[in-house]
Amino acid sequence: MSTPAKGKAAKPAAKAQTAPADSKAKAAKKALVKGTQGTKQRKIRTSPYFRRPRTLRLPKNPKYPRRSVPKVSSLDQYRVITHPLNTEAAMKEIEDHNTLVFIVDLKANKKHIKEAVKKLYDVNVTKVNTLIRPDGRKKAFVRLSAEHDALEIANKIGFI
Repeated sequence: MSTPAKGKAAKPAAKAQTAPADSKAKAAKKALVKGTQGTKQRKIRTSPYFRRPRTLRLPKNPKYPRRSVPKVSSLDQYRVITHPLNTEAAMKEIEDHNTLVFIVDLKANKKHIKEAVKKLYDVNVTKVNTLIRPDGRKKAFVRLSAEHDALEIANKIGFI
């Protein structure tokens, strides 16, 4: 009697071993038929415009320089200051406000003018005001520091 009990107990154990293998086979069949990715939910678009996503932009890394020699600035002190102005109004500026008046290059900015006056005449500049005249030239009013006299510098330049 003990033998048939063994036989009955052996059958459910065999079914238990085949059940995981059976479910594995069904899962493999399902993956083969439907695919493993499944379906993806599509985002609902609320705007009629498409904005391109910002992606990685690497900095330029050239293999060779495109220009053999770097460009040298042609705005040196001799080109910046074209000539001093010696009208009556300019003379009044020299006497009253310690200011020299120059016609300068159109492309020169206030920093260029300040450096050019410093190099050419060895004076300290307090400030520079510029304007473009109706004839298209640029006029610069260069205010000198208190330790330098504009009248002396004008004499040194030679237009008084």
